[in-house]
Amino acid sequence: MGSRELNRRERMAVILERDGAHCVWCRRAIAVGLVEATTEHLVPRIKGGPSVIENEIAACRRCNGQRGHLTPAEWIDECERRGWEPDREVVIAALIRLETAFTERGGMRRARPYVASQLRRLTKNRPKSV
Repeated sequence: MGSRELNRRERMAVILERDGAHCVWCRRAIAVGLVEATTEHLVPRIKGGPSVIENEIAACRRCNGQRGHLTPAEWIDECERRGWEPDREVVIAALIRLETAFTERGGMRRARPYVASQLRRLTKNRPKSV
């Protein structure tokens, strides 16, 4: 990505390219400048989540706002109760990338246990068809 910081639009483009052009929670199609898409912190800042691109996923404004402070696993459960098909694999991949970033860069101690617990829960409850 280079040494310069990406602006918001560039970050969204990178995230959509990396994870697919859909909301990870409800799978509505999103694209830069069309459906109100947001970059959402997978690990909320209140839980020690860093502001790094590995901790950002694409979500529609509706899902981002409704998730609140629910963990990724709790929100996936809620999305499924609503009849949506959240992209569990993208969320798991993002948590793994974040865990790798912790290892490579150090720090972020507050978020490490949160990421580890979410990975355990999401991979344990992974549907058999995946």
